[in-house]
Amino acid sequence: MRRALLLTPSFAFTLFAWAQAPAPAPQQNAALPATIIAAVHRGSATPLTLQQVLDQSHRANPTLLSGAEHLNAVRAGEVTAGLRQNPVLTGGGQMFTLAPDDPNGPPFYNVGVQRLFERGGKRQLRLDGAKATTTLTSDQLADTQRQMDLAVRQAFAKMLFAEAALEISRENLEGYRHTVDLMKVRLDAGDMDRTDFDRVELQLVGFENDFDNANLALRQSSIALQSMLGVNTPSDDFAVTGSLEPSPLAYTLEELHTAALKNRPDLQAAQAQVDANAASVKLAVANGKADPTLEAEYERSGHANTMGANIQIPLRFFDRNQGEKARAQHELESSRLALVAARNQVISDVDTAWAAYQTATSQDGRYRAKYLAEAAHVRDNMEFSYRHGNTTLLDYLSALSDYRQVNLASLNANLQLLLAVEQLTTAAHMEINP
Repeated sequence: MRRALLLTPSFAFTLFAWAQAPAPAPQQNAALPATIIAAVHRGSATPLTLQQVLDQSHRANPTLLSGAEHLNAVRAGEVTAGLRQNPVLTGGGQMFTLAPDDPNGPPFYNVGVQRLFERGGKRQLRLDGAKATTTLTSDQLADTQRQMDLAVRQAFAKMLFAEAALEISRENLEGYRHTVDLMKVRLDAGDMDRTDFDRVELQLVGFENDFDNANLALRQSSIALQSMLGVNTPSDDFAVTGSLEPSPLAYTLEELHTAALKNRPDLQAAQAQVDANAASVKLAVANGKADPTLEAEYERSGHANTMGANIQIPLRFFDRNQGEKARAQHELESSRLALVAARNQVISDVDTAWAAYQTATSQDGRYRAKYLAEAAHVRDNMEFSYRHGNTTLLDYLSALSDYRQVNLASLNANLQLLLAVEQLTTAAHMEINP
């Protein structure tokens, strides 16, 4: 019984090689390069490194620029908080229209200056609170940038992966076209029937679709990355260059914990919130104290000149700012608990990223240490056997398909390892893949 020939679109390597080159030894192995370098060269643009992309994001990302302007606005509040009370000029007069000899006179004039004097250090406490709010806003902006950097790093890695995947799909398509051409030669020579050839040729559409989808994935990843760089109209000339293989990790989990607790801006923002609320508590207490208003006054009545003084002191029998004091105290306790939660979250983020890194390292190492070479060995053996008539074409093509799938899986493992490193970089807020 003749064995049916059925191919899938995932078959990646060509048959023309064995028809044109000497047979490889069955023990020959092939593997991916030790370092996978992907460069997206689209048009004449100079490829950007990851650091250049991050720098561009810091300069032009509209979200970060908006946050920077908001920080400037908050900082301007320090000026307002530090202002002293303005003095008030008062003046008045009576009986201007009386005649000089009118017994109801003489006319009366007065000019005075009054000013509110704050007690309890209110001005300094307002200034302390405003500075604490500025620090809080600055830390929040730094955390926004941290999150944006993660998004940029991930988009950068995915664009490198998309380019590498596109190159594989291009090679697959070109290789399979040669396979179809070779099958056509066999068909014309009578070594293959028409039905088997049609089955081979029908698989070509799958490879063409794979190539189109890879192109689309690269274009979409380019658009996503450019949008993070503040580009209004994404360009086809945008290019990046870098490696999908990160450097070995040189830090222990404990060192990453220490770095995260020291460097994470969200944790610093939580501490700044505690400081700001503590300043609010002190200000609420100070605002419960009465502030006197002093006034000095000059008076002229007829030919007499006199000086006078006034003082006004609110009697705070009922309103002593009790509600604001209670609110500020509860806000302070709430922020202290939020600080504990933020610290726990920092440790959790590092632990989670570390676990992902360990798993990704194991998977990537598994392909490099065994399965890449093993898939190449099987492919070479099947090619040798097929050329000597000891196996079927379908078996050989299946081996080719397995080799391609293992290489794609290894490439994806590279991506997952790089993404895990970037996640760990963000969790610890330190560069661990220079």
